[in-house]
Amino acid sequence: MTIPRHAIAGVYVVTDMALRPDRSHEDIARAAGVSHPTVSRALSDSPLISQATKERIQRLAREMGYSPNALARGLVTRQTYSIGVVVTTIADPFVAEIVQGIETTAQDHGYTVILCNSGAEPEREIAAVELLRSKRVDGVIVTSSRIGALYLNHLERIGAPIVLINNHNEQSGRYTFSVSVDNRHGGWLATQHLVQLGHQRIGYVTGPPDSSSDLDRRTGYEHALTEAGIEVDAALVIPGTGRPEAGAAALEKLLALHDPPTAVVCYNDMTAIGLVAAARQRGLGVPQHLSVVGFDDIVFASYLEPPLTTVAQPKVDMGRRAMDMMLALITSRSSDDLDIADTVVQGQLVVRGSTRRLPGVGKRRTERGGNS
Repeated sequence: MTIPRHAIAGVYVVTDMALRPDRSHEDIARAAGVSHPTVSRALSDSPLISQATKERIQRLAREMGYSPNALARGLVTRQTYSIGVVVTTIADPFVAEIVQGIETTAQDHGYTVILCNSGAEPEREIAAVELLRSKRVDGVIVTSSRIGALYLNHLERIGAPIVLINNHNEQSGRYTFSVSVDNRHGGWLATQHLVQLGHQRIGYVTGPPDSSSDLDRRTGYEHALTEAGIEVDAALVIPGTGRPEAGAAALEKLLALHDPPTAVVCYNDMTAIGLVAAARQRGLGVPQHLSVVGFDDIVFASYLEPPLTTVAQPKVDMGRRAMDMMLALITSRSSDDLDIADTVVQGQLVVRGSTRRLPGVGKRRTERGGNS
């Protein structure tokens, strides 16, 4: 059977529209002593028959093992067995691995994933969530949200469980939870690695200005410097967007400083890729002239020249955890006992070829930290 793919207002949906043969309805009709149309109305939750008859037929259908697809199941359970996922852009390798984890878990539980791209714009993100809810999805997962606490103003109207990925919301509502990496600790790990290699002039290229992940990573960066007795120099912090071109532009600004850095921490791997490429174009060796650390450990990171030192996020696992959390929220909506909590996972420093010890500097004593 061919599974059709539809594109509706930027939402890409894979649907299986095949229903069980009508003879299943006929079997139920014979067992219940009612007509075939009455069974159809009962399974579609029609108001044209009494509630008692409807419940009797639905109960009989379950006892007979009648198992329609997600669409028909939804008519009985008032669920669509679909989950909306809003991403900044599916072209981002980090996002793609997150979605892989979500989709695998969703499929294992009989759910379809509907995907929307927000373009990293808060207004489009809100519109996407509201559009998905109008399609009656059972819940919405948002990766790298650009809205944060503003979601709380929309939840009452949206009325669906929401799980945020990599945007920990301190004011989570009853049905709004998050799965995130410890971005503050990750920023600390990246910077502390460079400090241990003898670097003191360490730059930082930020992510989007409305990114809570970036704020936490920068806090970790500053904490690692302060912990090592290195003054935080605002001139070394260059605004970025999380895209490769931002890394290239940041390098030009850093090199224009009177005292340029010997190492740079980047908000993400995509930024680092752009920065390394720009350095190569200028004839600068990485790490011979400049050490570079990324964040995410996307699939391309280990194939760069040189391979990129980075802080790895368990991306597929985070997607799985987010979908597991969503399933628990959907199941628990009718219960006052909600045994669900925000999840924070730890990133891991992956040392590759883009960093090296600053020439002429001995090994620093390893300092315990990480409570950043």
